[in-house]
Parts: sequence; structure tokens; C-alpha cells
Amino acid sequence: MVFNFEQVHNYYERLVFEEVARRSEQYQDFTSDMLGDVACVALNRLPARYVRHDVDLMFYLTEQERHTIELSLEEVLQFAFGFVLERSARAAA
Repeated sequence: MVFNFEQVHNYYERLVFEEVARRSEQYQDFTSDMLGDVACVALNRLPARYVRHDVDLMFYLTEQERHTIELSLEEVLQFAFGFVLERSARAAA
């Protein structure tokens, strides 16, 4: 039997990557390495939600669960950008 796991991914990865890229305009002093760190910090603060297709998860979520995901994403991204900014400032000092 052949297994194909290429479609399996963490639901939050795409959301975090897209949002970090979008917000990078506000953090023009951040290097690409720093933005990668932001994505890692954010993803490590979110629960793992593995899916094969994003639409599968969205179909089964309630409106409250979708709202909770949006709030969680906002919270972890604010934290992650601040965390990386603070650490890079300390390293430069």
C-alpha cells in the first residue's frame, strides 16, 4: 500500500505565513530571518490543527470557533512580532 501524506499540513501555517508577509510592511527593519522567527514563535503558540484540505476544517467549525481562531491568530502575531523585536534589540545592544 502506498501512502500519500503530501496534503497533510498544519491549518495555521498558511494563515500565519500570509499574515506575517502582510504585516511585514509595518516592520520594514525586520530581515527575512526575523520574519521567519516571527512565524515560528506564532506557530509554536497555536495548537496544531492538521488537515488535508483547509476547507474540511472550515466546513465543520462553528461561527464561534472561527472567531476564536481569528482572535488567537491576532494575539499570537502581536506577541511574536513584539518578542522578536525585543530579542533583536537586546542582541544589538
